[in-house]
Amino acid sequence: MNGRKGTGSRGGRAGAQTKDGAQRRPMFRRRKVCKFCADKIDDINYKDVKLLMPFVPERAKVLPRRISGTCAMHQRKLRLAIMRARQLALLPYTAE
Repeated sequence: MNGRKGTGSRGGRAGAQTKDGAQRRPMFRRRKVCKFCADKIDDINYKDVKLLMPFVPERAKVLPRRISGTCAMHQRKLRLAIMRARQLALLPYTAE
């Protein structure tokens, strides 16, 4: 045991039981699709600020893959383009 009291299931795990012992159906979540793969965009240009802005929220952090839904290859290219755009002052480094 890892130090926890009780053996009941926690959270939204698949097959979890309700208080009356009935089975709950797992929540259906649609898999995110890479925007760049869907639109067949191969090169992500750092000068295209309109394309980069949705991936940089108001906190000025690059959105991670699990939230944005981009594939690994396009996430690397996206990060590089955002960094280059920041060096040329096209995108902010921090929130104001």
